[in-house]
Amino acid sequence: MLAYNSLNYVSKIFYDLELSNYFCQEFVNLTLMKKILLVFIGLGLLLTSFGQWENKKRPSFGIHYLLNDFGTAEKLRANGLSKVLGTKDWHQTSGMTSGIAISYLQGMSKNLDFVGSIAGSFLDYPIQGKPLRNDPSLLLEGVASANLKLLPDKFCLVPFLTAGVGASKYRGYFAAFVPVGMGLQVKLLDEVFVMLNTQYRVPITENASYHLYHSLGIVAPLTKKVEPPKPVEIPVVEPPKDRDGDGVLDDDDKCPDVKGLASLQGCPDRDGDGITDAEDDCPDVPGLARYKGCPIPDTDKDGINDEEDKCPTVPGIARYQGCPIPDTDGDGVNDEEDKCINEKGPASNFGCPVISEDIIKRINYAAKNVFFATNSTKLVGQSTKRLDDVVTILNENPSFKVQIDGHTDSQGKDEANQTLSEGRAASVKAYLESKGVDAGRLSSAGYGETTPVADNATAKGRALNRRVEMTLRNY
Repeated sequence: MLAYNSLNYVSKIFYDLELSNYFCQEFVNLTLMKKILLVFIGLGLLLTSFGQWENKKRPSFGIHYLLNDFGTAEKLRANGLSKVLGTKDWHQTSGMTSGIAISYLQGMSKNLDFVGSIAGSFLDYPIQGKPLRNDPSLLLEGVASANLKLLPDKFCLVPFLTAGVGASKYRGYFAAFVPVGMGLQVKLLDEVFVMLNTQYRVPITENASYHLYHSLGIVAPLTKKVEPPKPVEIPVVEPPKDRDGDGVLDDDDKCPDVKGLASLQGCPDRDGDGITDAEDDCPDVPGLARYKGCPIPDTDKDGINDEEDKCPTVPGIARYQGCPIPDTDGDGVNDEEDKCINEKGPASNFGCPVISEDIIKRINYAAKNVFFATNSTKLVGQSTKRLDDVVTILNENPSFKVQIDGHTDSQGKDEANQTLSEGRAASVKAYLESKGVDAGRLSSAGYGETTPVADNATAKGRALNRRVEMTLRNY
């Protein structure tokens, strides 16, 4: 709530300052924008050349709470600055959408910082020429910009101007824009800052939209501060000594009482890994300096060392870089066995959702009411009503597929029955295709008289054996 109220207050200040001198031009002239960017780049290069030996901001990481404001930007372009300010509701946050951003900052000089950021928020993004969906989705925006600071980082309050280039992705749309704005850097601790920023984001491609971007975040360094070197003490000159007799004089010998190697300043190295035994946590096993002389660890004991293991605490396999086989939808069926990796379902259905009994009954009922002319593959008229119900089910469930199987009784020759069963299954498939069902969702086969469900010795049994079966699946 504090961050939210702070942004509300800061947005008022930044609107008064920024809109009054820069946004009054409404940022609609792209030629002017290009000139402004060139001025920023020129100022940055000038400050870099004069301040390259001054203290610069260390590589730093930041996390920010943000607000996107499309409504005020639209009002500015439609009504002008004076009318927008006159409504007194431009700073209300109720019409804005919130999100989170992370950033990387690095000083180019004492007055110029490079900033790279990625922001994400869920909203209904207005794209020119396309209606709003009223279905919020993830908007990703990446920006590379420069902050031109009016004071160095040693001051508690540092105003800055910012400009750069950015790109966005919303649903399937990619776009580019130019962010221009101002901000305030507030020092909390040594090189730890609160960053307040507001920007006007101007589209330069058709899928981008004008909007205002406000953020409040905290930035801290990623690296340790480099301390000035300590003064070198001049040792007292004494006659050369070599107490351990290893050929390294005591003045140069870090282990003067134990024989060692000249390459290690007179200290021993039992495992020959180039790390002295005194600094080696595994003195009898060759290892690496970054692991204090021990081999690269394998925390989860899966045979993949932690430097190559993306899941070092969970046993996995090499083809997933040390991680277990993924289960994207979390249904307990791993992706290699899951035929619906984005939908939950039981293993018994290959990880796909179970089709409801009601739909299966409708399909089976339709199959039992498919009839053909005698010894023919031609569908009779009474079959179409139930087949139309199958079309309805497939249209309502785009992931469903149907296997159509034709069967005959044992009357006649085997070859003729096989051909007849294949033709009848194909006729059903052709009817469904004629109603708009994609052929890729349908398959048919004939089994002749080979799979009876009743006794072919009776007329009733033969009638049951002359049938079409439809099997529904969603994988």
